[in-house]
Amino acid sequence: TGPLGLGRFRHPATVAVDDLLYLAMCVSDNVAADILFGLTPPARVTDTLREHDIHGIAVRHIVRDLNQTPAERLAPDETHLAHTLAIQAASAGRGHRIPQLDVTRANSGSARAHVDLLQAIWRPTTIHPDTAARLRSLMADNVIRHRLAPEFSTDASTWSSKTGSVLNHRHEVGVVEHRGGEAYAIAALTASSVPARHQPAAEALIGRVARSLRDHLRAS
Repeated sequence: TGPLGLGRFRHPATVAVDDLLYLAMCVSDNVAADILFGLTPPARVTDTLREHDIHGIAVRHIVRDLNQTPAERLAPDETHLAHTLAIQAASAGRGHRIPQLDVTRANSGSARAHVDLLQAIWRPTTIHPDTAARLRSLMADNVIRHRLAPEFSTDASTWSSKTGSVLNHRHEVGVVEHRGGEAYAIAALTASSVPARHQPAAEALIGRVARSLRDHLRAS
């Protein structure tokens, strides 16, 4: 912080990583996410979760691998065929003919585990407070806001979240913080039985159901 004020500038590597985090978290840039996975491989991410006592989430693959579904090999007007396969190809157990939807081989996580992770970020114990604060700010700046955000964003509340989608699976996890100090973690993990890529009614329904559950908790 001398005469030139150099203390105001961060190391270029730090800036680059922070930019990648913004792109991956706030605009769901998969390329940025995979560059970050190059720095911290999936197995290390899973180990770190375990170190912080977060169980039930398995990170096994980079995003590029998860996106290599049948939908990527079809024309846009044929995407419904990939969704039909995703709906019909599930096994009686936890497997699936599409590897990206097979929870025994793909990235996977339960709603309970994601809520535990959100609690660890919002009420940090073993996670460094600065890290937790940065994650909260990134989730608050998420620009993907068509799923749960319309039900939780008000003048008296703040909605912070991260979405995830692959084929007929539409997910979002987040925290709604109310001006009075209440905070609720929400994990909505869904699988549609309708073979269509665009389902605005389903997106809206996810939000309404999540809000009704939040309202039930507030009233109890």
